[in-house]
Amino acid sequence: MQEILEMAERLGQSLARTDEYQHLRRAISASGDDRELAELQTQIQELEKAMQGQLEKGEEPTAEQAKEYEGFFSSLQANVSYQRLVSAQANFDKIVAKVNETIHQGIQKGAESRIILN
Repeated sequence: MQEILEMAERLGQSLARTDEYQHLRRAISASGDDRELAELQTQIQELEKAMQGQLEKGEEPTAEQAKEYEGFFSSLQANVSYQRLVSAQANFDKIVAKVNETIHQGIQKGAESRIILN
């Protein structure tokens, strides 16, 4: 088991050195410095909280709230820092998905093997 954990740690270190992960880190940092993005996120969270409170009381959100939410979300999606963050996250997710698929294939091959290693 220790060998597997050591390989997992090396894998994590290798992933951290990929261009995709470095782009993601820069995008996270840049988004943290974007005041407009932070304000939009806060407004969306406050509106979501209010709408959730209404739903918990059995009330439907108003049409005005829905329109306001759509406006905030449209502004969020148009934000350059947000776009970079989403793109960087998607690219890194592709790398992780490839790694997971490769691990899965290795597990299948290992399960089919007649050699038992202790």
